[in-house]
Amino acid sequence: MVEATEMKAANHDTNSPAGEQRASERANILARVREALSVAAPADHGEAAAASSIPAVLPAVGATFEDHVALFQKNAVELRAEFKVVNDASDLVAELKRLAAEAGWRQVATHRGELTDAVCPALGLPTVTAKSGADKRELERCDAGITECDALVAQTGSVVVTSRSAGGRALSVLPPHHVVLARREALVAGLPDAFALLRVRYAANYPSMISFITGPSRTGDIERILVLGAHGPKRLTVLLLATPP
Repeated sequence: MVEATEMKAANHDTNSPAGEQRASERANILARVREALSVAAPADHGEAAAASSIPAVLPAVGATFEDHVALFQKNAVELRAEFKVVNDASDLVAELKRLAAEAGWRQVATHRGELTDAVCPALGLPTVTAKSGADKRELERCDAGITECDALVAQTGSVVVTSRSAGGRALSVLPPHHVVLARREALVAGLPDAFALLRVRYAANYPSMISFITGPSRTGDIERILVLGAHGPKRLTVLLLATPP
């Protein structure tokens, strides 16, 4: 098929400068196609092959929990997200109260979960609980959405949520401030570790939605000016409970 395309391209008029340029562009494209086809696809498409194909440009990740925390913190700063490690549930409540007072929260949204059930009632604020059939407009009126997560990826600064771990699809998207509550074991080194964790947790019954959240919602479409909160939360805060399980 490549040779037939080359023959067809050669029949085009190349006498004019524009024609010569088009012919040159076609030749470059076809040369790249031939080069790609000359490389055999790996026989193993499993997890080991995926891990080995991760670009070397991603930062190296240390082996300890402290290394993972340091790298996630570094990435969070660059992504304009907020990240804080807290020692126990009481510190988690105190940090949520600080955020609420700082931003003047009047109403929050959350979902049923071990961490959210333990700390959200202590805020003493009107709370919308996300569940099947919940009014999306009610979620939009909340000042913050407080969710749990499946994983934190140190290498990219990403938060992994699913429709089960984060109270559905809308809770992590509609309120302007997304607050993530995470346990120590959720912090993993890289993307393969996050996928492995999801595989263990959900096995053959995966959620309908898996999302990797890397910083607050943003766009730079207009004159390359960065605008936060373009298609989702303008502010992202991640609180990591350091107490071992």
